[in-house]
Amino acid sequence: MRNDLTHLPAAKQRELERIVETIFDEFRGATENATGPRKGARILKIILFGSHARGDWVDAPLSANQYKSDYDILVIVSQKEMTDRAAYWATAEERLIRAYTIEKTIHTPVNFIIHSLHEVNDGLSHGRVFFMEVAKDGIAVYEADDSELANPKPKTPSQALAAAKDYFDEYMPAAQYSLERARKSVGDNQLKYAAFDLHQATERLYQGLLLTLTLYTPYNHNIAFLRSLAEGLDRRLFGIWPEGTHRERSMFQKLKEAYTKARYSKHYRISEEELTWLGERVEELGRVVHQVCSDKIAELEAAAR
Repeated sequence: MRNDLTHLPAAKQRELERIVETIFDEFRGATENATGPRKGARILKIILFGSHARGDWVDAPLSANQYKSDYDILVIVSQKEMTDRAAYWATAEERLIRAYTIEKTIHTPVNFIIHSLHEVNDGLSHGRVFFMEVAKDGIAVYEADDSELANPKPKTPSQALAAAKDYFDEYMPAAQYSLERARKSVGDNQLKYAAFDLHQATERLYQGLLLTLTLYTPYNHNIAFLRSLAEGLDRRLFGIWPEGTHRERSMFQKLKEAYTKARYSKHYRISEEELTWLGERVEELGRVVHQVCSDKIAELEAAAR
């Protein structure tokens, strides 16, 4: 695996150094009082993947409603218990969001995934496209030692086709069901339930697309994160959520927050007008996801023949 960042501008290299420092700081803080087997938990590798690793990132300004690539990072830890995002990584995530949105000490959003070494090697052994692409194109910005990842074992064309179709056939109807429940809840004036179901429809669409295209999706309900990964795979997905105004940006944030707040916060508010706007966006997302996935399945069918 590569370990150089010389293709990146100096400013981005410095940003990645700060990101790695933040990840280590918060991991130490989260594990300093650990006992038993968890006491020896370590970060084994931190890998930059996606567009910033490949060299095809885009830095168009968000204010112009144009695409901006995130930093995509895979953190590999020694123990599966350490992949619990809420228990060990929430503070690191908060710090990186604050550094980008408020402090402006980094100028590119950061998304990171956590997996154990066993999970990554298992994904490679089972031919999951996501892990194979990370192994092929990723850049190790930190390694505890020189140990290599497992050798990828790609699926046969027929196996890849069967897996992709299974995911597509599972997730698309599930997303449609959540969207229909949201419409019914609006009709019943149960607006918070409608917001939650629109979130679920969005989450399932992005997860279904990631699984159909890469045979992988992270264990994460954050639709902003899933959206970033999905948009990095196919630019047809970009532009579904307008960002030209503060109101448009805040609408997606309100949908993102619905996963928790629509169910548990008495202060969460959303109007029928807002739900109508979000519903139209989710419908458009479903149309584009269906097309992108259908194209991928057609490509796999051709390969299988």
